[in-house]
Amino acid sequence: MRTHFTNVESQAGNQYSVTYLEVVELRQLASFLAVVEEGQFARAAARLFLSPPAVTGHIQRLERELGVQLLERSPITLTPAGERLVPHARTMLAAANAASDAVTDLHNDEETPLRVGVMAPGSAELTPAILRAFRRAQPHTPLTVESLTFAEHTTALTEQRVDVAFVRPPPVDERLRVDVLTTEPRVLIVPSAGPVGEADAVRLSDVLDLVFVGIPENAPRVFTDYLYFASARNGMPPHRGVDEASTIQDVLTSVSAGRGTGAALYSFTRLYRWPGISFVPVLDAPWEQSVLASRRNDTRPQVRAFRMLAATLARDLGPRLAAASEAARTPGQLEL
Repeated sequence: MRTHFTNVESQAGNQYSVTYLEVVELRQLASFLAVVEEGQFARAAARLFLSPPAVTGHIQRLERELGVQLLERSPITLTPAGERLVPHARTMLAAANAASDAVTDLHNDEETPLRVGVMAPGSAELTPAILRAFRRAQPHTPLTVESLTFAEHTTALTEQRVDVAFVRPPPVDERLRVDVLTTEPRVLIVPSAGPVGEADAVRLSDVLDLVFVGIPENAPRVFTDYLYFASARNGMPPHRGVDEASTIQDVLTSVSAGRGTGAALYSFTRLYRWPGISFVPVLDAPWEQSVLASRRNDTRPQVRAFRMLAATLARDLGPRLAAASEAARTPGQLEL
């Protein structure tokens, strides 16, 4: 069985790209991890119920297909390439196990699509990585993706229009469960030509008097509080402009026209390029989360497998994305 594994390339301009390489077999990855964890080819072979030559052959083929040495043999230690492969190998084996567990329970539900909602951009680079990995892990499960507006932060799930949703911040609804995927600093989205757009960074005290782009009245309170930094306002309402935005694209359009201010997570600075706007870090704002939300009473194996895969990728890729967010601690205007 041939499969894909996820690889995060080196940082370039604070932007990470997620790519996939169709090169390895699951049994090769299993043999590689067994040797790494057992420290000996013989013990790894016994654990996998294989012969030592078989395990050796798997690793040799893996190294040959990747074009790099993964292990030093005497003593057995990881090379730099091997160290980079370990978390991705674990991710793919976990995904395969999740898929196997789910498939054994699917029976007649196999043709039921898994409906994924995404409040753009979801959980940064993790969103496309999770979607691609799920398609490869469960190719027989139909997958649909639907864009969500700010007003659909929770209703898309509670009204059963989607099965899982990438949203921010975590919904506050006892009917839903959340799996945290990223935790990030906050930034303002402002016109580049304005006084705030020329600042290296701001603090919450600088934010409260700004005029913000409006959002629909039926957007949930938790999202409104997140967008307008309600925790720092002591109950005072924000100043809202005449424009109303339902999506991040609407916000960017209004801000670039000089008609208001927006707010976002730090990962937006890597994902959006829009003329006439700047992203300015809010240094003392509490960090906020993006999550994968699902209905608490939805125990279908497709949903369980998707959640498991998302959590695995967040664990393995998240530290690299978090490292990019650390740049927000250093004041510096991000002009686009």
